[in-house]
Amino acid sequence: MKIFKVPKDYQQTELEEIATDRIIDQLEGEMPGPHLIFFGGIHGNEPSGIFALKSVIQKIREEKIPLKGKITAIAGNLWALKRKERFQKRDLNRLWTKKNVFALDHGHFTPSNEDEEQFVELHDLIQEIIKNQSGPLYFFDLHTTSSQSIPFIPVNDSLINRTFARKFPVPLILGIEEYIDGPVLSYINDLGYVSFGFEAGQHEDPISVKNHEIFIQLSLAFSGACSNEDMQVSQHLAFWDKKYSPYENFYEIIFRFHVDQKIPFQMMPGFESFQEVKKGEKFAIYGEEEIFAHKNTRIFMPLYQSKGEDGFFLIRKTPEVFLKLSAFLRKNKLDQIITWLPGVRWASKEKDSMIVDLRIARFLVKPIFHLFGYRFVQRDQTHLIIWNRERKSRYREYENETWFKV
Repeated sequence: MKIFKVPKDYQQTELEEIATDRIIDQLEGEMPGPHLIFFGGIHGNEPSGIFALKSVIQKIREEKIPLKGKITAIAGNLWALKRKERFQKRDLNRLWTKKNVFALDHGHFTPSNEDEEQFVELHDLIQEIIKNQSGPLYFFDLHTTSSQSIPFIPVNDSLINRTFARKFPVPLILGIEEYIDGPVLSYINDLGYVSFGFEAGQHEDPISVKNHEIFIQLSLAFSGACSNEDMQVSQHLAFWDKKYSPYENFYEIIFRFHVDQKIPFQMMPGFESFQEVKKGEKFAIYGEEEIFAHKNTRIFMPLYQSKGEDGFFLIRKTPEVFLKLSAFLRKNKLDQIITWLPGVRWASKEKDSMIVDLRIARFLVKPIFHLFGYRFVQRDQTHLIIWNRERKSRYREYENETWFKV
């Protein structure tokens, strides 16, 4: 399968042609199988995924490659894509909060800008796909970064996500849902489906389109929709292994530098995701304040664009022993042990969330909750609400898949 060549200047006319309709393309095989849903262009300044989706599906159709199940390629923020802007007023990938989704589901959400209009349309489309589900569903969100970066997968921490995601030989990033509220994939993860993102590289770097194409083809092969041979799995894995194997690992986000859009933020030039930085090294200028590294660390997703609330993140490697221990604890549903401790109680009848009284349970630290699959999403001065996606994961819908070993 040939690699699609992205136009050098991302010509606006071509973007308008690609993103005119919500459905970029769709293809259904003659045999039953999984339904893979890909989002491209959730941010309007990130068209790489759209080019890649259009190319891969076109090749499958033209070369009559056997397909089991269905592929649906969805354009994200149509308004922003046509203007090559990240968003209009609000980041579309921050609108999928529990509050907004609840209001929309109950008819109380009224869009006030173009981004919110896109949110409503995408929500309705996702619900329609789920309602008409015929096989296991897989949701993937294709992105690029403002800084130079190797490809990586941000994944919400559930066992089915981790199991499928680790088939890809690129860095896997855990914990982003603790620092970013309202991504579309967090909403879909709450519904229990396999869903994670793929960041292919820098916005304008041609290698980003190639990486997106490889990810799409590997996803089709790993899910059983297409054969390994037709998707050139061996060649693609060899290509990625050669370039990115030193970084292949699970990483945990440990810090986010929040940017108020009203305050000027300037990242120092030359930083790349996964770059190691030394204590005392200057990261950025925020307003009149200089930001320095307080210890030796590793930087992730430094901000080099005008719009965005995430200045940079800091990450660290997650030891394999902790991944194995957390899998054991979650499989055996041993999280109930936590509720025996003082200051901790269930927050819902479904037992997918807990309330932690920090005045009593101050001895409990984040890594302990992470082992059991809990992530922090809401906090005040005295209480913490933590959520667990394991109990919502749709294990039975994936248990017959070849990759399933949870």
